[in-house]
Amino acid sequence: MKVFDKKQFEENNVFGLGKSNEAYAQYFVGESFLNPLTDPQKTSVFLANVTFEPGCRNNWHIHHATSGGGQILICTAGEGWYQEKNKAPVSLRAGTVVTIPAGVKHWHGAKKDSWFAHIAVEVPGQDTYNEWCEPVSEEEYNRLEES
Repeated sequence: MKVFDKKQFEENNVFGLGKSNEAYAQYFVGESFLNPLTDPQKTSVFLANVTFEPGCRNNWHIHHATSGGGQILICTAGEGWYQEKNKAPVSLRAGTVVTIPAGVKHWHGAKKDSWFAHIAVEVPGQDTYNEWCEPVSEEEYNRLEES
């Protein structure tokens, strides 16, 4: 369900907005928020609720690993987009789960007219790291068709 009003969205965002995602702001167009759900010092699986304001999206990026690795997105509120390089965009809504294997260049974020939140799960693996690439251009983003 699209939600443009921030107050209404916060009522639906059951895992909470968290704090402004300043540590990764350079890899986002627009404002995002991060609410860690697990402590990486205490568990091998890191989960965080990531919230995107309308129109916000992260840069193209790749989760690398020599084995295992990747990312899982569990969409929890609002509506957003996910896209792998050279593939059609996927419309995201609460309840959508996206499995992203290691080595796949992709991006994800909110639709223009909706706040969006997902739980990001960093899949454990060996020699894992993220490679941040170029931003999703305004032209690319504006070509997305609503569905």
